[in-house]
Amino acid sequence: MGGKKSSSNKYRKDYRGRNDGSLQTSDDDSYPNDNMSVASNFSENCSVEDNVTDEFAQDQLEDKLTDIIDGLTQKSSQGRTNCYKTFTKGLINKYMPNFIKDRTFTLCDCIEKSLKKGGADEKCAAADLATIMCVQLSSDSTSEDICRTLKPILLAMACDNSASPKVRANCCLALGNISFISNGDMAENLALMQQFETIFSGSYLKGDGSVPTTSAETGALHAAALNAWALLFTLIVPGNIGTMMNNSKTLPNLEHISELLESAHLEVRMAAGEALALIYEIGREESDDFEDDFALDLIETLKQLATDSHKYRAKKDRKQQRATFRDILQFIEEDMISEVQIKFGKDVLTLDTWVRRKQYDALCNILGPSINQHLIDNDLLKDIFEFETTEADSKLTVTAQNRLERNRKRILNAANDKARTLSRAKNRDKRSDF
Repeated sequence: MGGKKSSSNKYRKDYRGRNDGSLQTSDDDSYPNDNMSVASNFSENCSVEDNVTDEFAQDQLEDKLTDIIDGLTQKSSQGRTNCYKTFTKGLINKYMPNFIKDRTFTLCDCIEKSLKKGGADEKCAAADLATIMCVQLSSDSTSEDICRTLKPILLAMACDNSASPKVRANCCLALGNISFISNGDMAENLALMQQFETIFSGSYLKGDGSVPTTSAETGALHAAALNAWALLFTLIVPGNIGTMMNNSKTLPNLEHISELLESAHLEVRMAAGEALALIYEIGREESDDFEDDFALDLIETLKQLATDSHKYRAKKDRKQQRATFRDILQFIEEDMISEVQIKFGKDVLTLDTWVRRKQYDALCNILGPSINQHLIDNDLLKDIFEFETTEADSKLTVTAQNRLERNRKRILNAANDKARTLSRAKNRDKRSDF
């Protein structure tokens, strides 16, 4: 257990289907083609042969991903979807920003067409690829170009009531992620947060105080919009949080956010609890007694959720809810937060604020177990969490040493070959004389 008072960090700053039938054509679901926790195991004692093998594997991966990009323009909607998923998986497992930067225009063009004309699964896969591209490009200005190009299309899809909730949820998460990563203008982020509120406000209590009836898919949509809203909230600088929440319509007030705690869907309740913890954490940085009066009523609600034993809820859901809301209750009531330590390679990342937790969870949902490798290699994550990895330096040193050793052996082998050729030539001359 550790005190919360440490300052919160604010982050500023083409596959041709071969065996899976991804190239089969289909008249249905097609659109015209206008253009026709895993740590690094890198050893300090790795050999030159290992390094050459790694470089060869890298070249093979790039060749394969280049083929996949070609597959993104095929006629089959299912084939395009398979290519998006395979390409995204490759970028999750391997950090290769230079490869993506050289092909940004082509990839954005494919994503834009899929978001406009593709099927539901294709749209979701395209939105996921847009997110991982921004993660790959780190703080490069190219990620801002991606955000500027795709943001209007993703926003239109997220707010389209005729689209499926699953597609809208994926677009909300992609919008929140790429806006967070690209470090856009705060005024634009606030406008986007207002759009997210219009979506998750569907889970606010009705005028008579009753809980609205929503389907599981709609609940997942509201939770996605609220999670995207909370991620962008972590970028707000303490100073006038109270004013924006109570005296303007810029941000929803605490009463509305707390209403989401009564939702029938676990995802919405947990997203609302984390959002409240974030609001109080940043709010208390500008005022120690931030919304203390409202906290008294909120604590009673949090206690009920932290000890919920209703049998009509699934056992797994009850366990997950109690664990989450115990931490939230402890923070709201005692201003204390449990530290979470993430070990990767030789380093440890400490999550000691709700801001850091939220940002880590968002990146973990994107990268999965590969986040450990990205923590070592990816400058974006180092910038967000403000740390330098010792393993990355060690890896670079070993790589440089191997490169020097390989060059030295190449020169030595060339000299040996020359000496051997001269020696054989002399012997051939002597045999001729004999």
